[in-house]
Amino acid sequence: MTVPLLDLAAQHEPLRDELLAAVTRVYDSQRFINGPEVEALERDLAGLIGVPEAVGVSSGTDALLAALMAFGIGRGDEVITSTYSFFATAADIVRLGAKPVLVDIQPDTFNIDPDAVAAAMTSRTKAIIPVHLFGQPADLHPIINTAVQAGVFVIEDAAQAIGATYDGHQVGSFGAFGCFSFFPSKNLGGFGDGGLVTSTNTQLTRRIRLLRNHGMEPKYYHHMVGGNFRLDAIQAAVLRVKLPHLETWTEARQRNAARYRAMFAARGLADIVRLPVEAPRRTHIYNQFVVRVAERDRLRAHLATQGIGTEVYYPVPFHLQRCFADLGYAAGVFPQAEAAARESLALPIYGELTEAQQAAVVDAVGRFYLG
Repeated sequence: MTVPLLDLAAQHEPLRDELLAAVTRVYDSQRFINGPEVEALERDLAGLIGVPEAVGVSSGTDALLAALMAFGIGRGDEVITSTYSFFATAADIVRLGAKPVLVDIQPDTFNIDPDAVAAAMTSRTKAIIPVHLFGQPADLHPIINTAVQAGVFVIEDAAQAIGATYDGHQVGSFGAFGCFSFFPSKNLGGFGDGGLVTSTNTQLTRRIRLLRNHGMEPKYYHHMVGGNFRLDAIQAAVLRVKLPHLETWTEARQRNAARYRAMFAARGLADIVRLPVEAPRRTHIYNQFVVRVAERDRLRAHLATQGIGTEVYYPVPFHLQRCFADLGYAAGVFPQAEAAARESLALPIYGELTEAQQAAVVDAVGRFYLG
């Protein structure tokens, strides 16, 4: 049985007519940049996340970049973040001339270690970027307490975590900014790149609106040097069709995660396959279902021969990336992240995954380890 890592066609086919009608609506309007589709999506997402305003931008990467730019972060500044995330988290800091100060993760959640954040603070620290990795919130309260005591900003990298909650509140509503991605593989994904910046401070969101459009208001009058970070109207229209289904799709992912737990236990793999941990006070939306295993690369090759898609998130932590060699981190300095990079493997978790497909995944893993 073939089991892809992600099957977007299975998600999109029931919505085909609505999605094509949305694209046609944009075509008929000839409003391709910003405009009513983007504004309506921003209102809907602000309501979902529980913030006064949300600003649509061109990608999750640009959401982080604009958030850093809004605080004027640049040369001589330090920004603390996890060494284990998607590349953009650290790359945006470097693009502005600032220094990413990397710290290790907690082994159970893959998320940034709050104690390590506190230990990494210096007089040059200007911001902290916790990442809600794989769809589970980072432990925000101690991180925010550290930031408040030092007078620095928290920017939530919520690219993989739309709809996840911490202490009953949506991620993206805690920090000075929340940054989201609508890359097609996300729980809420578009037909291309897209992103969102949220804040509870309307002055900050106004600054993001300026930055996403070359710092311009009104036309050809520039208050600051920004960028072209605008969200396409077609992406907004597609996301508006999909947004009402987000809760149902996320619940399906959560059911699939629970079914994996039962299946792995029944197959006698509980002590062999280390399953994702759901930390207290948090909801996990399972943008990825990442297990930790011995002989990860051999297992992945075996699953590929069985027609089962997998992915490694992420094989090289930031501190070991060649482009960050000048940061001066040595191998071994962040052992938890390095262990995760050796052991982690994402299994199919999309909402349309069938019980039979999940059974095929678990059976193939069982044959590898138990014969």
